[in-house]
Amino acid sequence: MKWFGRKNVEKTRPEENITDAHAGPENVTESVADEICSRVESAELPDNILEVARDECERLRKTESTSPEFSISHAYLEFILSLPWNETTKDDLDTQKAADILDARHYGLNNVKERILEFLAVKNLRSRISPNLIIADDEIIARENLSIIFEHEGFSVRTVGNGLEAVAAMEEEPADIVITDLKMDGMDGLELLEVLRSRWPDTGVIMLTGYATVKTAVEAMKNGADQYLGKPVNLTRLREYVQDLLGRNQRLQGLQGPVLCFNGPPGTGKTSIGRAIAEAMGRKFICMSLAGLRDESELRGHRRTYVGAMSGRILQSIQKAGVRNPVIMLDELDKIIQNFQGDATSVLLEILDPQQNSGFVDNYLGLPFDLSGVLFIATANIVERIPGPLRDRMEMIEFSSYTPGEKFNIAKNFMLPAQLLKHGFSLNEVDVSADGLKKLIAEYTRESGLRGLDKQIAALCRKLAKRRLDEQDHSDILHVDETGLIELMGPAPHFSATVGRTLKTGVATGLVWSENGGEIIFVEAVRMHGSKNLLLTGSLGEVLRESAQTALSFLRSNACKFGLSEDFFESSDIHVHIPAGSITKEGPSAGVTIAVAILSQLTGRSVPQDMAFSGEISLHGDVLPVGGVREKVMAAVRAGISTVVLPEKCGQVVSQLEDEVLSGLEIRLVSRLEDALEAALN
Repeated sequence: MKWFGRKNVEKTRPEENITDAHAGPENVTESVADEICSRVESAELPDNILEVARDECERLRKTESTSPEFSISHAYLEFILSLPWNETTKDDLDTQKAADILDARHYGLNNVKERILEFLAVKNLRSRISPNLIIADDEIIARENLSIIFEHEGFSVRTVGNGLEAVAAMEEEPADIVITDLKMDGMDGLELLEVLRSRWPDTGVIMLTGYATVKTAVEAMKNGADQYLGKPVNLTRLREYVQDLLGRNQRLQGLQGPVLCFNGPPGTGKTSIGRAIAEAMGRKFICMSLAGLRDESELRGHRRTYVGAMSGRILQSIQKAGVRNPVIMLDELDKIIQNFQGDATSVLLEILDPQQNSGFVDNYLGLPFDLSGVLFIATANIVERIPGPLRDRMEMIEFSSYTPGEKFNIAKNFMLPAQLLKHGFSLNEVDVSADGLKKLIAEYTRESGLRGLDKQIAALCRKLAKRRLDEQDHSDILHVDETGLIELMGPAPHFSATVGRTLKTGVATGLVWSENGGEIIFVEAVRMHGSKNLLLTGSLGEVLRESAQTALSFLRSNACKFGLSEDFFESSDIHVHIPAGSITKEGPSAGVTIAVAILSQLTGRSVPQDMAFSGEISLHGDVLPVGGVREKVMAAVRAGISTVVLPEKCGQVVSQLEDEVLSGLEIRLVSRLEDALEAALN
């Protein structure tokens, strides 16, 4: 018993619990408040932020630790301290290094890479601009000393003796900032200030004087001076004023161009290109998915009116990155929900506008945070779903479909080696023939991007892994050719529609764009006895129905031109059908194809099946331009088309297509429907 008694006494010796015995709520409050307030004072916060933080510290000291307000104030101060107010990463603007990184990460996408390198090149040139200062002072020693200080800090400095010389220097080359003495012969500081404000209103002006009084300070500030300092000059304060004015100067604020928006089908490399840009520039990368976003507060945060309030996702991302100039990718921008419950796109208008985001205010923070250093990159699959005002703030960079050749090279050099290693193979254990890989691309995937292809290659590797374990001898190399591919993967789930070189009446081949890339369709038309009905079948959308009606009206109004009786429709019905009725079809590019099919049926003149059409028409027969030309031409090559008829206004796009995409096609450009009909009908 004594032994236990001694042990208990040792555990509860009074001197070990003196602090706990006297630590009441007030002491805890003071200790926590003093600790965080000390951190606030040493954090080098901006002046406006420091003032608010100090007020919050005083409120924290007066609040009991058991009160909910204490937790709210403490969390708020912690959040202020966690934000990177001054931390940035230095940009690496070496365009050659960036080109090497982009080429190593992605095959193809040459137009996209070129635009990104242009972006970095412009930013590189702008970073070389030295801030331009003019120092006006009639005291030679004063202006020479200031000149030495600012030249040492990288400024381009010119010194003058009075206001007249300063105006002449400004006429020669406008300065970003003018530091001027108040009292000078010829033209004093106030007179110079008046000239600067009338002729160069964007130039910052700092007034210096050895006769500093409240009256002169008020007069200088009233006339438009940005800052006022007395002599002898406080150099630390002067440097702060100069940096503040440079931060406001639009010429030196870095690249303020439009936000880049990568748009294209899924799996074409939009997100990974954004990551490569961050890597090339040496910046932190944050990918923020906006799919399903419906509430403004998710981006702007909640007001601090309850315990669970928090900041928005923008500042959370900045906080996570630890620097205030990361690359933030706004993924799936076109999938933001817009309904009566809220519209988050209105916040993005401010976030993505270079003229506004330097003072972005999060509801939780309640203070402006500068987002101008952030490089925002957006992605979208369908640009039309993005509201117009938001599209105006962005530059669209299109990610086109990969060609079969590009897919083959990517699969051979990147995807297949990576999947083999993931599935436990060495690179020399499996040999997939070129024909087998091409068959996998053509018949086992149907997409513009690469995700489906990557899944099919992974499935092939899994089947090869099982075969390897079933074999007794593991020394042989596993060979996969076209026949072996079918044995492993089973029948191909997809097939590409192909055309022959036969002539058909009432049938025309069209080119369309879908989320899977370009495809061909067959438009069929028949004429029968009836009562002036136009029948349209094949799950056609409203735009396609209007195109068919426009085509028929044009033919009726120009019947004599095409050798038709003017009353050919009086006792007839015309039925236009696009097969695969279970698939909904819509889009403004089938007008020419429908007109060719109808006229072929009415005149009995056949249409070559290896000739394909794409283009919309007006009621007067003009052929209007269409989009998705690259994908449509690629579909024509896959299907064995020999001639493609396109609108004349698409000629510029055609001229920029790669040789692999055209692949020996004959492209005919037409501006009138009569030209398309003449080329099509034999």
